[in-house]
Amino acid sequence: MIKHLFKLIWNKKKQNFLLITEMFVSFIVMFAVFTLIVYYYNNYKQPMGFDYDNVWVANYTPPPNIQSNDSAQLFHDVLEKMVKSMPEVVDMSFMSNNVPFSMSTSNTEISYGDHRNVRTNIYTAEDSYKDVLNFKILEGRWFTNADIVKGRDIPIVINKKLKEELFGNETATGKIIGENMIDKSQQSARYRVIGVADNLKDKGSYQAIENGMYRNIDTGAMHWVGNIVLKVKPNVDAAFEGKLFKTLSNAIGTSIEIEHFDKKLVTKNRIMLVPMIILLIVAGFLIINVSLGLFGVLWYNINKRKSEIGLRRAVGASGSSVSNQLVGEALVLATISLILGLFFAVQFPLLNVFDLASNIYLWAIAFSVLFIYVLVIICALYPGKQAAAIYPAVALHEE
Repeated sequence: MIKHLFKLIWNKKKQNFLLITEMFVSFIVMFAVFTLIVYYYNNYKQPMGFDYDNVWVANYTPPPNIQSNDSAQLFHDVLEKMVKSMPEVVDMSFMSNNVPFSMSTSNTEISYGDHRNVRTNIYTAEDSYKDVLNFKILEGRWFTNADIVKGRDIPIVINKKLKEELFGNETATGKIIGENMIDKSQQSARYRVIGVADNLKDKGSYQAIENGMYRNIDTGAMHWVGNIVLKVKPNVDAAFEGKLFKTLSNAIGTSIEIEHFDKKLVTKNRIMLVPMIILLIVAGFLIINVSLGLFGVLWYNINKRKSEIGLRRAVGASGSSVSNQLVGEALVLATISLILGLFFAVQFPLLNVFDLASNIYLWAIAFSVLFIYVLVIICALYPGKQAAAIYPAVALHEE
């Protein structure tokens, strides 16, 4: 039966070439769609790693009149006392611009042993940052103000992902890693790992966890730090936000912007979903065109092959066998297109394209194959049912 179906398709290869091409392109597009869906879903399943409820961030521009390190330290001390004196504030921390769910990033390249040019995000915050976000320390400890000393090695805390990439199953605490300076004339920075923190998914719900390292704010960094991450008590109202805004405006004298982490997360996730939405729209139009084309071809074949179908019915073929033949021909066409598509799709996990896990591509291939087969069956069922309803006498009489 299958051999017969292949023979029928081969005899009409010119007519079927365009349909095979359409299904091949549909498979490639659906492979891209399902790859993105599986990738986002795997990232979404990962825990956030920190508490972002009731956490706000106040963004401001540091005053330009602060020049010396002592004046910058004094300014931040006064500002911190003012914010912490508010009863609605649980805790706070100054931080660099790359706060969670923001559009700002700060990264560098580090090396350890055979691991060269490992890119990682670098976060600068106070010792209270861990308490504000309430994340776990898996190994060692978090830094304290006592670690702010002038020395050769800068104490840092790295996240679990960076620890696994650099040290594997070894203990990370006490290890020395170096920073690859862009300007080779500068002296390479050296970092001493004092702790390992849990992974924080601070780029959004659908973003993969990235390497991260945390260092304490020293007096030199006080000049450019312009973000206050603060945890507030539950159920605080807009009146407190206005009070906080006024307090910071009077103290800093520059523009202030207060954002809520939960709202920033929603905005970040919407931006992350834009490529998915665009790809789904393109795929939707393509699938509709393929469906209409497949449906039209099968309908045309029924009208063109009425005599053949009538003759088969006259010699004893059942309506279900005629219907199954048409559905089978459509499935063979789909199989040919899928074989071509699989040849290109399997190159992605083999060549590790886009540095994604192989199981993401394999799941995407499986979903794409299933989708194409289901689509073909749905498009072929009704024309097959119409072919099964053709009466032999009517078909032969028309011929």
